[in-house]
Amino acid sequence: MKKILLLILVNIFTLQLMAQEVRGPCGPSSQLSEELSKNVATDSRCFELRFYTAEASSNGKGGVDDLHQRFREKQVSLLERHGAELIAFWQRLDNPNTIVWLLAFDDMTHRDSVFQTFRADPEWLELREKYSVPVKRELFFMSASDYSALK
Repeated sequence: MKKILLLILVNIFTLQLMAQEVRGPCGPSSQLSEELSKNVATDSRCFELRFYTAEASSNGKGGVDDLHQRFREKQVSLLERHGAELIAFWQRLDNPNTIVWLLAFDDMTHRDSVFQTFRADPEWLELREKYSVPVKRELFFMSASDYSALK
């Protein structure tokens, strides 16, 4: 019974996350419309820039420090294990409750596959429960321009 309840909760949470994600085109120029592809590199990966703004901690739990610790402890390695390439992480200076991070994928299909398996990983579910940090997420999908050094 507990397993069924857990599966239901995981599915609800996953659907909520997916509903929050507004995806646009992303990846090599060969996968984009003619209008969007004219300045995009043929060998561009799909880049995803994420802004996570943590709610303030309450009674010593949550907040940006717990969010940083969640990444340090295991979230980075779990995402890499599922196929994400994590390029960099930053903490905003004008809003220190915000972590900005950049990921790269082969294309949008690869990105979706990575997050699908990551979200179902029992280790992620355990880590998310251990460091329960409500965040406001902003996601931006990008393709490299044909003259970009980073593709």
